[in-house]
Amino acid sequence: MGASRAWDVTRAIALDARPILTAVPNLDQSGRFMSLHFLQSPVQFLKGVGPKRSEALLEAGVVCIHDLLSYYPRRYLDRTSITSIREITVSSEPVTIIGTVITVGVIPNRRGQRFEVVVEDEPGRRIKCVWFQGVQWIARSIEVGHRLALHGKPSRYGGMISFSHPEFDRLDEDGPAIDTGRIIALYPGSASLEKSGLTSRSFRKIIFSLLKERGEELSENLPPQIVDTHQLMEGRVARRAIHFPRSQEELKQAERRLKFEELFFFQMMLARTRSRRADVPGIPIAGGGPLEKRFLSEILPFTLTSAQQNALSEIGSDLKSGRQMNRLLQGDVGSGKTVVAATIALKAIDAGHQVVVMAPTEILSEQHYRSLSSLLEPLGIRVALLLGSTPAAKKREILEDLESGKLKFVVGTHAVIQKGVTFNNLGFCVVDEQHRFGVLQRASLFEKGDNPHMLLMTATPIPRSLALTLYGDLDVSIMKERPPGRQPVHTKMVREKARKSVYADMLKEIQAGRQCYVVYPLVAESEKLDLKDAVSGHELLQEIFQGVSVDLVHGRMKSIEKEEVMARFVSGQSSILVSTTVIEVGVDVGNATFMLVEHAERFGLSQLHQLRGRIGRGSHASTCILMAEYRQTEESRARLKAMEDTEDGFQISEIDMRLRGVGDFFGTKQSGLPAFRLADLLYDQKILVEARKAAFSLVEDDPDSKKDENRPMEAFFETFVLKKGLRLSRIG
Repeated sequence: MGASRAWDVTRAIALDARPILTAVPNLDQSGRFMSLHFLQSPVQFLKGVGPKRSEALLEAGVVCIHDLLSYYPRRYLDRTSITSIREITVSSEPVTIIGTVITVGVIPNRRGQRFEVVVEDEPGRRIKCVWFQGVQWIARSIEVGHRLALHGKPSRYGGMISFSHPEFDRLDEDGPAIDTGRIIALYPGSASLEKSGLTSRSFRKIIFSLLKERGEELSENLPPQIVDTHQLMEGRVARRAIHFPRSQEELKQAERRLKFEELFFFQMMLARTRSRRADVPGIPIAGGGPLEKRFLSEILPFTLTSAQQNALSEIGSDLKSGRQMNRLLQGDVGSGKTVVAATIALKAIDAGHQVVVMAPTEILSEQHYRSLSSLLEPLGIRVALLLGSTPAAKKREILEDLESGKLKFVVGTHAVIQKGVTFNNLGFCVVDEQHRFGVLQRASLFEKGDNPHMLLMTATPIPRSLALTLYGDLDVSIMKERPPGRQPVHTKMVREKARKSVYADMLKEIQAGRQCYVVYPLVAESEKLDLKDAVSGHELLQEIFQGVSVDLVHGRMKSIEKEEVMARFVSGQSSILVSTTVIEVGVDVGNATFMLVEHAERFGLSQLHQLRGRIGRGSHASTCILMAEYRQTEESRARLKAMEDTEDGFQISEIDMRLRGVGDFFGTKQSGLPAFRLADLLYDQKILVEARKAAFSLVEDDPDSKKDENRPMEAFFETFVLKKGLRLSRIG
């Protein structure tokens, strides 16, 4: 099977380029075809929608009935308790009452008019309700003698207990109340929805009418055995209960069912990808060649940790297996992933293959280039650097040598996957900080060879729930152990008043022959943000540390300038490096023992951990000072406290995910994170594990869902998951 065929296996799932389900037998007996047709019906023709509202719903991602039923409430109000008027006092708590309309009237006032209603629930027990907006519509809706359910916040108006703009239901209308006397749903809003009159009440009325008239057309979309084994609420009931729960317990069960369903279908995609990859042949690489042996015995300046040895053993087994490797190497900062990648690269080169390392930024690519060159050049292996900024003549030379096979090892950014980059015999690909690449970029790299082995690396420790979701289709190696001789980093949060003491400690380190980082959140001074910046900080530190070489590096500098500055710091020519977060990953200077982070409260927790990882990489004790403003949010205090308490990146990632939420853990543009409608990877880990077990078991037993009991699920999966919902984000 060639590279294109191998990629097709995953593309069928990940990109929806080839439907998994090509034909489904007649399923009318289960109601499945009728249900799918019903769920695909456009919302425009539902009662209460129409053309104008359907346009607003389209902006909210609601096109068909399935989308509408999956437009889940953002929260709920419990109005199941009915209060008698005699019990009402003026308080801050809203209440629900039921009564009969005694009087109505439109009353002129200075600003126009208001509508007043007096309601009585027992003789002599009355409450006034006042509306200042929508007067004419409400006046047409409420008459004397109507029975109303009202919900509002009591106040005193004209010497009488009253409601201002209460929500109400006519109980004498056909059908039950949908706004009072029950748990009511509140839906996500937007300007376009509000402009079209689509309030939470509107959503409730539209969905209530839909379920009342056509709810019987909903049918089960999970196999009966899974529903029974995991004690799940029936799908039809769950879709009603999520919008109109009859009790808190019913709502809880509906949420569990629908969260399970979301997670199950995503895990099914992972399980199928993993299953189909098992059939993709790979280049057999035995290992143990002369270059690898020399590297481990003569060149490497230290003994591998047990974590590195375990990772090499796992990867080595993959390479020898005869199937194409897809493995994630997850290691905390400073755990030695680069050495592992270099060792595997030598296995591939020994076997006659080429190697590529792709990194998301030029500065990280440059760091990999420096590190790998220093490790491999003693073996006579030339490592080339290919960037978007590489001069044309140099680029032509690299491309010619790659195509001829003369060049065995190239490091670069996305420039390595551009059109015109042709490998002679690519056998091993490394994608570093892989979550920062999109699926098509990783696919393009994969297709540069004939089923090359893939090693995805990340220095961002990932909580278990995210790993099961993002990397559930991959084999995973984890490295937590630090190389021997490295000292822990003492981390301390200080205020501005401690600055002189901090500078004194920095000077002691410099006088002892060590080096320091000073990190700022901004490159230059900002009119909008009252923050210290790197350019001004560089000038200030030059004045304070007379006779000390102080350099500056930031993202706005040209690549050649950054490279020169970093080379000076790496060689020890400069003692203080003033920087922005461009040093967050990749810079490895064992002699750097001190870091000062300015405005530390402005940085994310994982970002602070990555920055701190730039020190403590040698045999000397290191210190990280977090200079923070006195005024901080509760979240920023928690971040800085976590930094003081632990160096464990996996523990920090769990804290960070709790503080920021899953959606922002990698940043809002994280391409690998699926956008679940209801499930929350932080709080629903137990459901995730259940759903994963069920999905992987089903795929193992029935890979293509050909059994009768699984075909309705397959039809739903093909229609509403692959074509409309979640997609995988990595390659084969």
